[in-house]
Amino acid sequence: MNGQSLAGSLVCCAISALAIGAHSQAFHAASRVAPETGRTPVLVELFTSEGCSTCPPADDLLKKLDESQPVAGAEVIALSEHVDYWDGIGWKDPFSAHANSERQERYAERFRTGGVYTPQMVVDGQFEFVGSDARRAVEAIEKAAATPKMAVFVSPIRANPNGRISMHVQTEVLPASSGATSANVLIAVADDKDVSSVARGENSGRTLTHVAVLRELKMAGTVDKMNGFSKDVETNIPATGAKKMRIIVIVQEARTGKIAGVVSARYPN
Repeated sequence: MNGQSLAGSLVCCAISALAIGAHSQAFHAASRVAPETGRTPVLVELFTSEGCSTCPPADDLLKKLDESQPVAGAEVIALSEHVDYWDGIGWKDPFSAHANSERQERYAERFRTGGVYTPQMVVDGQFEFVGSDARRAVEAIEKAAATPKMAVFVSPIRANPNGRISMHVQTEVLPASSGATSANVLIAVADDKDVSSVARGENSGRTLTHVAVLRELKMAGTVDKMNGFSKDVETNIPATGAKKMRIIVIVQEARTGKIAGVVSARYPN
């Protein structure tokens, strides 16, 4: 599937630089409406594994969506989540984590898919389909971009004296229109890009490239319709010697899984 087949269209929202309250530094990569860019941030999660022979086309599709941003009106925020249930079948994926498998299982319960599978793409926590299906991906991103997100802000990311990556995260309150009473604020740390040479298993002999590979997902707090979120947050990922990373702040309704707000920034900036 080439890049031309990923064409799409839609409206509204995206990234802006704002200053907030007592914090004099500019907050950047906000997910509220930004007329100058006209894009709404949309979280695109891919559950994948290097042990799965049908996953490389899905990895390639996520990379195309991330690099080409083919849907007008949408800012695709990619996140590659490598599951561990393929690890015992010939090849242990070096990027797999059981927490990713557990996150996918929660989606399976919400979507009533009858179980987990790879490759699976989940868009804004609301749409799921086979992860290599470019047409379904574009359609889902278009639908997700039609709903504006709540504003989420992340300050310039830096190294703490203790060597950890830290940032200030701030959000609006949960919109009155939301069907949820509260939502979780999650901090994802992802490698910007990873390349792997697979020595065994179904993809033996292949060199695989992944983008936005999840390395840590932690709960930072919650928001509701009365209270937003404003807090200094640090990750468990050491800043010293860190490769280029993406920091993705996700506001996700706990019951429905719907993404209420999302923003992505880079480290180092």
